[in-house]
Amino acid sequence: MTILDWFLVFVINGAIIVYGLILSRQTKSSADWFLAGRTLPWWIVGLSLYATAIDSSDLVADSGGIYFFGMSYFVTNWVGVVVGWVVAAHFVVLAMYRAGMYTNAEYLEARFGPVARVISVFVQVQYRTLILGIIANTIYLVLAIVCGWGIQAWWAVVLVALLATVYTALGGLKSVAITDALQTIVMVIASLVLFVVVWRAIGGWGGLEEKLAEHDADLPRKMLHVGHDAVEIQSVEGKSSGEIERLLLVGGSYDENKQQIAKRTSVWWVCAAFFIIGLAYSIVNHTQSMRMFGARSEWDLKMSVVIASAILLVTTFTNLTVGIIGRALYPYPSLMPLTEALQKNDSIYPLIVRDLTAFGFQGLVVAGVVAAAFSTFDSIGSTLSALLVRDVYARLLVRNRDDHHYLRVGQWLTPVIIFGSFGYVPFLIEETMLLFYLNLVGAFVVPLMTVYLMGVFTRVHRRTGAVGLLVGILYGTLRLLAPKIAETFGIAILPQIMVDNYASYVFSVLITGGTMVLLSMAIGWEPRGKLLHEEASGWLRASQLEVGRIDQSHQVSRSSFWPVALGIVVVGIGVLLSFVVFW
Repeated sequence: MTILDWFLVFVINGAIIVYGLILSRQTKSSADWFLAGRTLPWWIVGLSLYATAIDSSDLVADSGGIYFFGMSYFVTNWVGVVVGWVVAAHFVVLAMYRAGMYTNAEYLEARFGPVARVISVFVQVQYRTLILGIIANTIYLVLAIVCGWGIQAWWAVVLVALLATVYTALGGLKSVAITDALQTIVMVIASLVLFVVVWRAIGGWGGLEEKLAEHDADLPRKMLHVGHDAVEIQSVEGKSSGEIERLLLVGGSYDENKQQIAKRTSVWWVCAAFFIIGLAYSIVNHTQSMRMFGARSEWDLKMSVVIASAILLVTTFTNLTVGIIGRALYPYPSLMPLTEALQKNDSIYPLIVRDLTAFGFQGLVVAGVVAAAFSTFDSIGSTLSALLVRDVYARLLVRNRDDHHYLRVGQWLTPVIIFGSFGYVPFLIEETMLLFYLNLVGAFVVPLMTVYLMGVFTRVHRRTGAVGLLVGILYGTLRLLAPKIAETFGIAILPQIMVDNYASYVFSVLITGGTMVLLSMAIGWEPRGKLLHEEASGWLRASQLEVGRIDQSHQVSRSSFWPVALGIVVVGIGVLLSFVVFW
């Protein structure tokens, strides 16, 4: 990195941070801090949705995942996230927006009772702080590989987290959303520049196919197309016959000549899993719904997901193809020109930045990675603070204080959340970050997504929410434990198909939703059109009424034709790319 490179990193991100601090002076109340006073136009909400969805963990960790999965994982963004955004804007989040809610967890109490609300908060805290830990690890990898730093890279990570904490705690959603929009511009420019550079270096699509085929004739099909089965290979060399039998309890076929177990999963299970992962991100993630809550009208809320989706459709290809190019250059992590400790899937993005970009370009790309980190540190910090303040602190612990008190609690919780997430880092260093993330999503987030969708689209009984959620989480936990229990004790606690890494996402939805339907058949269904629960008294009720007054002051009536039509278009493009163009 040259002086010019560092100049770009500091000037670009420094200017955005200063602007965020200036905006923070406009924050006077909890409605300002949590909802930006519902003043955000559709394009700012949309850019902020994108910036939160594509952070440094996506640039680095997802590139590492693509190095392993190939283009199959593109289904997560192209179909799962895009469909999830459209469904959220037109159905799930819209119901919450109309009720004047501050968090998506509030809806679960309105629909299913307080237990579901509190469980939702803690699932989201676990889920999103993991992302913060991944971001911290990705910044470290970028600085360690591109800049050649050692322990000082971690001090830089702490500085990024600290700066994000300051302007988030002071300004809340408005500062975060507007700085996110600016950071999106930096991220998109940086990712496009990197893509053009590495695409030319590899020789375009033809050169990429040729390079992949040099290592393995089957590799182009696996890496460059969605429509193929997933095959996982596990070496069992040196293991006894008894140990091999225990490993086979969770699936796979044993090849004695090659001394390995191969697990094959149908492409349709794979696509269903990646679709559910993306859908769960959009539906459950309050970093997304909180931005939609800040929209100045229902039309702006619905239209915001169109611009977010349009950018995502393009940048998914430009960002994540870097992982495939990395596989063509270094087919195995052991071939990466790095120290042994850094030879892993997650290192591929910063390695390509280091080796294939030149004077000035490295600074722009690193600036984009840092901007992406800022955009999600601030987003998750403000989001989880909102959840903990409204849905735990004000709901269960301290119910009747003034607005200023809850504003301050939210501000002080922000650094606790951001720096508490560093506890995940030791686990992430040992594993591929995306795989670690996907395991936890399947166990905890997918059941929560199912409860939200069942609440909006069905008449399942109020008492089924918490039960269905707990049963789904129980299944997810057992699935995570099943391989270890089989290997250690020789006991298969679940059928093989229910332990499969991909099929388990579908079973999680079916088990959670099926439990809710069966209970409703026994105890009854909710009446159609039942009113949402409203907070009874105190600050929670007063703040909801404040939102109602804000809405009356600037609600704009517009036709929903364009949000609906364009929403269908972006979903159609995502489906076409996944199941036709790159199938």
